[in-house]
Amino acid sequence: MSAAELSGDAPPATRRIVLLRHAKADWPEVSDHERPLAERGRMDAPIAGRRLAETGISFGLALCSTATRTRETWKLAVHELPHRPRTVYEERMYEASLGDLIALLNEIPDDIDDLLLIGHNPGMHALADALSGTVEGDALARMNRGGFHTAAFAVIGFSGSWKSVEHGVGRLLDYWAPHE
Repeated sequence: MSAAELSGDAPPATRRIVLLRHAKADWPEVSDHERPLAERGRMDAPIAGRRLAETGISFGLALCSTATRTRETWKLAVHELPHRPRTVYEERMYEASLGDLIALLNEIPDDIDDLLLIGHNPGMHALADALSGTVEGDALARMNRGGFHTAAFAVIGFSGSWKSVEHGVGRLLDYWAPHE
């Protein structure tokens, strides 16, 4: 252990949150929660998974909305990752407000460094905007150009505990969309 760690002056942990919006969904005569992916969504989800793998981020946990389209997106994307993180299907992510999403982040155990959320708009976009106190390059401009696209993801870095996650705490490191 270093002297800083022994004295309690260790620098706060660097963490990353990746916000993945579900891929393109279809509009059949079912409830919104049960909407499946459209053909384009079934093609884009594995592409998003490959791009997630290219980030080199090793997720300690994935939280996925219980909606059919998010579960299908995750099932297709996760096969592209080098290792499958522990996955929790979280019903509170469906139709979650910004406050609900931040409250979920505040519950994450501090032994998790990198977290993946698979969810919906407007929540994913609102959360990325709210957490990003600073921005790397043109990531914010790309994210806001056409909205937070289906099968797109934002990467946000921050330091500190999960309980400290609040507005402006992070840095938007990257934004990627399959049809940018």
